[in-house]
Amino acid sequence: MAPTDAHESATPTSPPTASAPDQTPADAPEPAIPPAPVSAPAQPQPPAPANISESTAPPTTAPASATPPASADAPEPTEPQAPPTPLTEPAPPAAPAATPVPLTAPTDTPEPATQPTPSASPTPPPTLTISPALDATDRDRLLHGTHHAPHSVLGAHSVPGGVAFRVFRPFALGVTVVAGQLKAELHDDGDGFFSGLLPLQGVPEYRLAVAYEGTVQEVEDAYRFLPALGDLDLHLIGEGRHEELWQALGARTMTHQGVAGTRFTVWAPDAQGVRLAGTFNFWDGTGAPLRSLGGTGVWELFMPGIGEGELYKFEITRPDGSKTMRADPMARRTEVPPATSSIVHASHYEWNDAEWLAQRAELPAHKAPFSIYELHLASWRPGLTYRQLAEQLPAYVKDLGFTHVEMMPVAEHPYGGSWGYQVTGFYAPTARLGTPDDFKFLVDALHQAGIGVLMDWVPAHFPRDDWALAEFDGRPLYEHEDPLRAAHPDWGTLEFDFGRREVRNFLVANAVYWCEEFHIDGLRVDAVASMLYLDYSREPGQWTPNEHGGRENLDAVAFLQEMNATVYRRVPGVVTIAEESTAWDGVTRATHHIGPGGFGGLGFGLKWNMGWMHDSLDYMSHEPVHRKHHHGEMTFSMVYAYSENYVLPISHDEVVHGKRSLVSKMPGDWWQQRANLRAYLAFMWAHPGKQLLFMGQEFAQGAEWSETNGPDWWLLDPSYGAEADHRGVRDLVRDLNTVYRHTPALWQLDTDPSGFQWITGDAAEDNVFAFLRYDTDGSPLLAVSNLSPVVRHDYRLGTPDDIPAWHETLNTDTALYGGSDITNPDPIKPEPQPWHGRPASIRVTLPPLATVWLRPA
Repeated sequence: MAPTDAHESATPTSPPTASAPDQTPADAPEPAIPPAPVSAPAQPQPPAPANISESTAPPTTAPASATPPASADAPEPTEPQAPPTPLTEPAPPAAPAATPVPLTAPTDTPEPATQPTPSASPTPPPTLTISPALDATDRDRLLHGTHHAPHSVLGAHSVPGGVAFRVFRPFALGVTVVAGQLKAELHDDGDGFFSGLLPLQGVPEYRLAVAYEGTVQEVEDAYRFLPALGDLDLHLIGEGRHEELWQALGARTMTHQGVAGTRFTVWAPDAQGVRLAGTFNFWDGTGAPLRSLGGTGVWELFMPGIGEGELYKFEITRPDGSKTMRADPMARRTEVPPATSSIVHASHYEWNDAEWLAQRAELPAHKAPFSIYELHLASWRPGLTYRQLAEQLPAYVKDLGFTHVEMMPVAEHPYGGSWGYQVTGFYAPTARLGTPDDFKFLVDALHQAGIGVLMDWVPAHFPRDDWALAEFDGRPLYEHEDPLRAAHPDWGTLEFDFGRREVRNFLVANAVYWCEEFHIDGLRVDAVASMLYLDYSREPGQWTPNEHGGRENLDAVAFLQEMNATVYRRVPGVVTIAEESTAWDGVTRATHHIGPGGFGGLGFGLKWNMGWMHDSLDYMSHEPVHRKHHHGEMTFSMVYAYSENYVLPISHDEVVHGKRSLVSKMPGDWWQQRANLRAYLAFMWAHPGKQLLFMGQEFAQGAEWSETNGPDWWLLDPSYGAEADHRGVRDLVRDLNTVYRHTPALWQLDTDPSGFQWITGDAAEDNVFAFLRYDTDGSPLLAVSNLSPVVRHDYRLGTPDDIPAWHETLNTDTALYGGSDITNPDPIKPEPQPWHGRPASIRVTLPPLATVWLRPA
């Protein structure tokens, strides 16, 4: 009958009256570890020793059993009996105590002869022993996955009478403790539990020989190890200030207490219990419970012998007792979707981009040339892996002259049709294209080609998949506990609870992780507007005002400020970019500078200028005859151009879902569409702000983007009849970037009003726009756009009088780009006739639907 409490079942035992067959005679040398005392003979027959290999099997002459053999003439009891107590003193009632398990000697050691013990020998004092078997409560909690401290009852523990060994190995036929040359088979307590009390002075170094049907495995006992997560880590996690959270949570290979293995940790504060399931235990986590570490909600288990490549998940017992199998939120590698398991990963990549990292911090992004090629990695060249992309993408982008690439979300996502914007693996590059080290290889190759790497990052929301973050431990954890705050009304996803410090820590550390571990040069933060406003896409009654009665999400504001401040402090040279579509004040203002609304700045480096994008595309979509009525749409952006540090984005969002590709937005026939596109691109590159262009638009793809097909590269096939039309647009983009990078006037003062002057912004009847850009030395560039389909000869423009002559440095109407080749081949000298409020003027020929750039000759 099992004792009800292993810690209260000690009972005194009397000395044996005769030596057992394996006892050492009085005059024999004392063995290194004394044999166990034997209890009364009336005991049930013990199980036979496990059938293990010769090198580890205990000798058959001295079986290591939980109890000694029963006397031949004693009646067989139905329950184990407690050892007799001395007659001189009545023993108090106690639960039966299991007899210590004797350690067997090595097979090549001669067994000493046995001699009877004289009856007159002095009686030693009583020895207290304790039952090694688990009590019913601990057994039940372990079997049902609700034990918060399995290490306190499993493993080896010093107790009165020796060392108690307890092992939980479901499906095992037998378990033997192996300590050096000595072995002892544990008693099978049923349901996968094994126990034994060894008469040792302290806990030894030991392993377990676990017998299964047809095999024996000698393994380390996972429950003999101290926690592999330190107190400082737990303290920082509890405070929500662990900036290297990926070093503390998740699966991490290591050597712990001299043994190689993997530490598994997960944050699940509402769980009744957490177990580990994976390929290493046939996805049955019953025998692998984690322990809860203090009050942080962190669960931990060091699994010896588990290394890279193993698949795993956490089996979580919810507060209501139900079970859920979850992928690791901190997993650094995942299976290829639609499979959802996490994979133990350790990086072995050696970087070769030290030169790039050293120079990237020389200039802040808003004062440097910054033109971005946005792409979707999986569809840029469908079928290519990260390493194959590394052979083609850097060369292509470098040839076109872009300074940076911006990758649509790389983090793992289950549904490819989301383009990566519904993330489940925030710490893992998508496995669709290779391993995390393969992704590092791609980033490294881009850096070695002189190209910066930006990545779309999605901290606003996450999908509801029941194997990922949603109600992770049975209650709202990563999402807000208020259903009105948790549910995103537009995307059917869940919004993060930015007010919970551990969730904020998860996201802030994630931003740092991509920049430090993958050398990402910048993060474009998605859907910032949806984070900032409590009433975003919500009707009255569907949201609750903040503590001041306003609609601002104060928690999200604090999170974005902390994220930006932390990233800029830890990773010099990076930039954060906000996709923010409202007039929120101070998106790119420093966090410690308080604005008129009472908020500090959000701390971003750059912000997408969604207003410029919408207005300018609307203007260009009109037939030229109607454009005079929309002239202000091209000039209004300069009213607020210096309120933030802007990027001018022609992104993926503008060429999908029926919006048509960029060239297809333009009116007119095919020639006019291409001419409009070329003129628009040159206007965009000359406008204050940085440039972003989505893949496929650089060669005037006519079809919308599809994530399944990617760009229509066949348009550039020389055998295609219209190839020259598409190649001409791509050649223009290359030249725009080349002139841009070598002309500081186009980027040096993007955020300074002194770097821009209108020549004419009100020529609505002519559809003409002309302005000057200046660098810090005062050297100008004159940009003129004629967005009507007529040639304007001798068009007079006011200019400064200190420029002796101008020359045409770029003209989108040249034959090279597919235009009509109306140019200004000769230097243009100013005349002393004032015009447009300037002391001098020039006369130029403006090609139809074209933009011309002029520089001092």
